[in-house]
Amino acid sequence: MSGNPIKAIIERLKEFRRPGYYKNYDHKWTMVIDLDRCNGCEACVTACYAENNLPVVGKEDCGNSRVMNWIRVERYVAGEYPDVKVKFIPILCQQCSKAPCELGCPVYATYHNQDGLNVQVYNRCVGTFTCATYCPYDVRRFNWFTYKWDAPLEQQLNPDVTVREMGVMEKCTFCIQRIRAGKDKAKDEGRAVKDGDITPACAQSCPAGAFTFGDLNDPESRVSMLAKSRRRFRLFEELNTEPSVIYLKKVFADGGGNPPVGGHTLAGGHPPVKEGHGG
Repeated sequence: MSGNPIKAIIERLKEFRRPGYYKNYDHKWTMVIDLDRCNGCEACVTACYAENNLPVVGKEDCGNSRVMNWIRVERYVAGEYPDVKVKFIPILCQQCSKAPCELGCPVYATYHNQDGLNVQVYNRCVGTFTCATYCPYDVRRFNWFTYKWDAPLEQQLNPDVTVREMGVMEKCTFCIQRIRAGKDKAKDEGRAVKDGDITPACAQSCPAGAFTFGDLNDPESRVSMLAKSRRRFRLFEELNTEPSVIYLKKVFADGGGNPPVGGHTLAGGHPPVKEGHGG
């Protein structure tokens, strides 16, 4: 290597981290949630518990903020009865392209994988809580205990998902086990992954069809079409985290876009994400 070796390394790193780095993955898995369809039933929450082996904690732990749900449904109400407007917003890990949580982890337990997903390596995690502190969406959950399932309930656990232990942080993965299964099936059949091949548990269970999952890199996919809607917004867009969850605003019959909350309107990517555990 001729010249300054440090300078040469820096130049190579600049090329590696070129603009649009996160857009160069083969897939850009994205979730679009239509708030016009969501009725707050929380079927998505229940399906996530079953699919991802989430422990059900009691009233005392909920009161101590030891909840374990990976997705929650926030409820916003405006007006006085009978003139009341209600809006529900499912909030899960936003799978940020520029994830703040990754910057804080001292052991590289949270990182971006080859599909551009923000994933968690459980056996690396030492429970510093830094990632949860850095996350502006309040979607990371900490295992305060090693939870057990009494017989025969342990038979319902999903063998494709690791059961986490005390001291480990966890969160929504976009059902990465289903993503891997869908990619493996397509590979075995000698074809590319098609739109609709992969459906996370929350999207599969939603009776209103509020969730749409797919590859944003595929211009023909449903998420690519929905992402062009004039109703689209992302949570806390001003933070420049580039979330992979896109919301479509709720539109009311009187022409109003969204009910006001605390003197603010839930529009343009600036909804307040408050502490809450669903309906």
